[in-house]
Amino acid sequence: MEPIVLDPTGADIQGESARIQQRGPVALVELPGGVPAWSVTDQSLLRSLLADPRVSKDPRQHWMSFINGEITEAWPLLPWVAVDNMFTAYGSDHRRLRRLVSPAFSHRRSIAMRPRIAEITESLLDSLAATTVGEPVDLRDRFAYPVPIRVITELVGVPEWLGPALHKCVDGFFDGSFTAEQAQANYLEMYRLISELVAYRREHPGDDVTSVLIATRDEDDDSQLSEKELVDTLMLVINAGHETTVNLLDQAIVALLTHPEQRAAVVAGELAWSDVVEETLRFQAPVAHLPLRYAVEEIEIAGGYRIAKGEAILASYAGASRDPKVHGANTSEFDPARATRDQHLAFGHGAHHCIGASLARLEAAVALPALFERFPQMRLATSPGELSPVASFISNGHTTVPVYLHAD
Repeated sequence: MEPIVLDPTGADIQGESARIQQRGPVALVELPGGVPAWSVTDQSLLRSLLADPRVSKDPRQHWMSFINGEITEAWPLLPWVAVDNMFTAYGSDHRRLRRLVSPAFSHRRSIAMRPRIAEITESLLDSLAATTVGEPVDLRDRFAYPVPIRVITELVGVPEWLGPALHKCVDGFFDGSFTAEQAQANYLEMYRLISELVAYRREHPGDDVTSVLIATRDEDDDSQLSEKELVDTLMLVINAGHETTVNLLDQAIVALLTHPEQRAAVVAGELAWSDVVEETLRFQAPVAHLPLRYAVEEIEIAGGYRIAKGEAILASYAGASRDPKVHGANTSEFDPARATRDQHLAFGHGAHHCIGASLARLEAAVALPALFERFPQMRLATSPGELSPVASFISNGHTTVPVYLHAD
């Protein structure tokens, strides 16, 4: 059977995921550049593989196409697999890096950000409140985007003068329409900017993630964290800590504006905002497909499926989080009262479970109720069918979320 060729622009992520799911628990797909991978949309199987030591994220050790030189700089997704950080580490190397980074994302540090998240949210709402009645505003650009980008840049310690250029690189990292040359140029520019950040924080340390990682590296005489690992880790933190939360806020806003009964219930306190957040993560996983993992050895899967040693595996969270075997026949419906709302894999599972998951949930828990409380008459300024997806098969959000904030 021919592989399903993934649309790099993500024009119909859920429809495409459903077609992949119809092929079985694993199905062969073709990534941009004609690169094959096994897409896993069965939630139980994906959960198992994410925690399986026979599955690696290190292409240099375990992806035969990479080892054999078939994956070159001409591949547009190279920046996703060729970095040196937790994202691509395996085994003891991953445990070393995660142990070094974890203190920067401790529960205490995340909770300490709540007042600042509230301040950022209120300042954005004040700005939105000045909008003229009848004038549409884009909530992705004016709210869903700036909340997490301000939080993560402050947490990381990005100086104000470096922010705009860095934000542009973050956007490019997830752009599925980029050519290989554009993707590589974007990666190199982001690497340069993060190197500037590291140099600045060495001279001006503060209570931020970058300063913590620099202190860890320098105190250990470079023996535990290389300079490239430091820069690539910060790149991971900024990219992952921003885009996923943008999409979470974006999708939650759209879901509530298109489901008035659920909106009324959560505003009235009949549903918890945490339930809305979890169901949004399940219903529209912020990351639809995450490149890549690799079979360390041959993996036999029930039903006669086999992933050969050295083959690539694509964690397809959008499909897995709508697995009807877990979430029922109405899995494609938004229902915050669903019993399985929190049984999703939006933040991954196992050793590579997202280190910033609690921070993302906290941002949504603060920002969403404040938005809907401030603008109780808010409604979409276009039909739901006219909302267009971002150009990516990885990132799952909308290009714009136009709304009217006030009553006519």
